[in-house]
This record gives sequence, structure tokens and C-alpha cells, in this order.
Amino acid sequence: MSRSAHPAGPRHADVLPEGHYSAPPADLNTLDPKVWAQTVTRDEDGVLTVGGITATQLAEQHGTPAYVVDEADFRARARAWRSAFGTDADVFYAGKAFLSRAVVRWLHEEGLNLDVCSGGELATALSAGMPADRIAFHGNNKSTEEITRAIESGVGRIVLDSFQEIVRVAHIAQSLGKRQRVQIRITVGVEAHTHEFIATAHEDQKFGIPLAGGQAAEAVRRALKLDGIELIGIHSHIGSQIFDMSGFEVAAHRVVGLLKDVRDEHGVELPEIDLGGGLGIAYTSDDDPREPHEIAKALTEIVTRECEAAKLRTPRISVEPGRAIVGPTAFTLYEVGTIKPLDGLRTYVSVDGGMSDNIRTALYDAEYTVALVSRTSDAAPMLARVVGKHCESGDIVVKDAFLPADLAPGDLIAVPATGAYCRSMASNYNHVLRPPVVAVHDGESRVIVRRETEEDLLRLDVG
Repeated sequence: MSRSAHPAGPRHADVLPEGHYSAPPADLNTLDPKVWAQTVTRDEDGVLTVGGITATQLAEQHGTPAYVVDEADFRARARAWRSAFGTDADVFYAGKAFLSRAVVRWLHEEGLNLDVCSGGELATALSAGMPADRIAFHGNNKSTEEITRAIESGVGRIVLDSFQEIVRVAHIAQSLGKRQRVQIRITVGVEAHTHEFIATAHEDQKFGIPLAGGQAAEAVRRALKLDGIELIGIHSHIGSQIFDMSGFEVAAHRVVGLLKDVRDEHGVELPEIDLGGGLGIAYTSDDDPREPHEIAKALTEIVTRECEAAKLRTPRISVEPGRAIVGPTAFTLYEVGTIKPLDGLRTYVSVDGGMSDNIRTALYDAEYTVALVSRTSDAAPMLARVVGKHCESGDIVVKDAFLPADLAPGDLIAVPATGAYCRSMASNYNHVLRPPVVAVHDGESRVIVRRETEEDLLRLDVG
């Protein structure tokens, strides 16, 4: 790979432009374990290794860009969540974060349940052997075909998201001669401290039935009257990438308040509540996520306290970590293409991927970090913006981060914490091919989602 130098951009903190970034780290070669998968380190030559395989080997074998998943890390995080909540609660992995048949098999083997929100996710889960009774089916606009398949398959629960869906699911279940277990998703009016587009419990949004105005109570009344469904609980989800537990405390208080009203009106104590997911991960060194056992302890104490105050039996709790399991387990490996220093501003580093493999920066103003991984460097830090190859000025992968000033075309760089939503939300913008997902474990790598080909693109183009 080329190691030729190039004119560097600004290097020192006293001449850097204003922006959302920390001061340059003392050592650009140090990999913060908070944002990288558990087996990631550097070998004696300074090359990043994961699962016993170097970044250069991965690039040679699988090409770039590529999503690289540490299977041991994924399994360890799944076990940590399962262990933290124990046998008196249910952990549903949120498949929307990233789903493949290999992931389904890992989840099954580690004892987790699975949350899906489309027919495609359900098909993936069933094809990989996840028992249907361990699947929950979400979604704000499930089709008749999706509901029918879910009920025929025997999914453990369907989460009802509207008044129309209460009747629709009950009718389909009854026509199939079944009684479907369901929860009702409510919006509790909590403003989670997160981006507007991923806050999901305030009233002005598409998910759930509002608690305000008695709508959620009316939804319960209707559900309890229908023979085709068995109402087992209430579902609440307040948002994503959340670090502050206070929002969950308010949500639990309001959900338990609804359970008390149901008990008082109908003489029924619903046996389950689902508090959703949304717990944050470390995308940069500034993020400070909680460990699963801390989250489990806090949520259990909140629900127990609220139920004791309401004189209710404590219901079985469910949670839905997705990002919190898969997010930290993966990084995206890129090759540097062109480098453009802009005097007095920053250096633009273009890679062979971009917003087609990570739309989160453009969509949510998400922040990431980045590292040179094919070698180490003693060069001074330069403020860099990592951008993609798409015809779009918003095609930014990492807005502002520090890379060595001797970075050159051909170098490999990696963006950590890309396991969640990057492949799930990937596109073919500019007809760019979506990267593969490569799992690494004990010195071996294998493709679990292959790289797209031009033939794949043309196969769909039937004009």
C-alpha cells in the first residue's frame, strides 16, 4: 500500500476551526476499548486485529468496504443481557438493528428472544430456526398478509399499534381458529433526550396509542372484549440512544398507572409490561453507556416500586436491546482513496463507501470516531472529515476526527460501533453495491451476508 505523504491540513488545537470534536488524543494509535469490539487490538506491527485476524487480511480476503462483526463479542453481550435480567424477565433482541440468519442462530443459542417488525424480518427469523413462540411482531402498519403469517406461524406476541389493528388482528386470528397473544403499544408522553427522529414516546409521532385523553384505556377496553386475542400486557418504547434512566422511570410510572386503572375497571391484572429498548452505546470516547446489570437493576427496581405503590403484583418485564448488543460488536473497514487538505479548515478523507453503508451521520447527525488500522503512525494529528464516494455533499461518515497527517491513499481506516442500523439501512444510492458482513471468530472469518454484485442490481431491473 502506498505510504506517500501529502500536504497536511491543520494539525494543532490552537489553529483548529470551531466544531464538535474533542482535543487531539495523546496517541492516535491507541484504540479506546469503549468503542471497539472486545477482541480488537493491534498486533506487533501496529495492524488492527479482531478475532485473531488482521485488518489487512480481512481487506485482502473480503475487499472493502466491509462490515466486520466480532462473533465472540456479540455472544458475550447477548449473554450479559440474558444474565442481567435472569429467568423472571424476557430479553427480545430488536432485529431492526441488524438481522441475518447467522445472528438469529447466535440469539437462539444464547437464549434470547427476537423482536421483528416486518414480514422480511419474520421470514429471516423462521428460516434460521428461531422458535416462533420466542418471536414478537411489531410495526405501526402491519399488512393483512404479515399478520396472517405471524399468527399461522405461532408468534409469541403481536404488539398492537392502533385501534384498527386491534380489530384486524382479532378478526384474522378468529378466522384461523386461534387466539393470539397481544400487547398494546402506548405512547406515554416522555420526551427522551435523543434525536427527534428516534424519540418515540411523545404524542406527536406515528407509533402507539396515546395514554393522554384516555385513548390507551379505550384500546384496552376494546381488546378485552374480542375473542380472537388475549391481551397479556402493555408495551412502551421511549426512544433510542438513551443514557439517562429518568425517562424510563417516568414511562414506568405511567404504564403502571394504566395497569392500575385496568385492574380497577376490569378486575384484570395484566401479567406483562415491555419497556422497549433504546439504551445507548459508545460511539465516541465521550459516551458513557451503562452496563446491562445496571440497567436491569434500575428497571426492575423502578417497576417493583411503582407496582408496590399501586398495590399491583409486579408483572413480568420485557426489554428489547438491539443496538446495545450488536452496535459495539462491529466496525466498517474502508480503504482511503483521495485526500484533500483545506487550508485553515480540515482535511477531507474520501473512502470507498459512504452514506450508502452508513446513513446515520446524514440522517441523525450521528457522531463516530475513526482510526488508521493498517499501520501505526507517529505523525502529528490532523483534523479530518471522512466522506464517501457519493454525489452528495451530505455524504459524510465521520464529521470531525483526528487522523495522522501522513495518511495516504491505500491506507485502511475503520469506523467502530457500526453494527447497528448501518447494514440494516444501507442503500444502493448511485448504484453502489452494499458491502458484505464478515463474522470473525477464533482466527477465522466467514461471510454471513455476501457483498452485492452488479448482477444483483441488474436482476431487479426488468425494463
